[in-house]
Amino acid sequence: MLPPPLIVGLGGTTRAGSTSERALAVALEAAAAAGCETRLFGAGAMPSETFDPTRGERSDAARALVDALRHADGVLIATPAYHGGISGLVKNAIDFTEDMKDDAHPYLDGRAVGCIVVADGAQALGSTLASLRAIVHALRGWPTPFAATLNGRDRPFGGDGHAPDESALAACRLVASQVVEFAAMKRAGRQA
Repeated sequence: MLPPPLIVGLGGTTRAGSTSERALAVALEAAAAAGCETRLFGAGAMPSETFDPTRGERSDAARALVDALRHADGVLIATPAYHGGISGLVKNAIDFTEDMKDDAHPYLDGRAVGCIVVADGAQALGSTLASLRAIVHALRGWPTPFAATLNGRDRPFGGDGHAPDESALAACRLVASQVVEFAAMKRAGRQA
């Protein structure tokens, strides 16, 4: 009997509980509810050192992230939109996939990658999503057809007297379901 699929979530900001990290948590909860094992690399768990391809030394956080991605059946990435692009923190963490370049499945090869973007206003959502999807393609990952784009100004997860936005929660869950579905199909294909 195979272990459950592993879905790795990466993203957020340096602030624990940021809107992008909360979106990632909702997506990972949906993956767990579908029977997957999940790992979250959010604030404090992403590598703090700047990726340098010429240095072989890696922090514990960088090694843990790369190890989790190596074993991942699917990936969820949530980023804030900073000035029309993904955050430096998220991009830096993604850059550590270079340590997987010589693996049997290099980078994000053969893995569905669900993309979630949060912006403080709607203007940067599209360009940031396009950028994130381009990065996933460059790493040989398969971006899911659906991506969640959330306007942080709308307080999608509630608070201060506001109820959570059910459409935002549903969007995060849909991204997760597509990653989980692809991971399950890929596993079934390997067993056939």
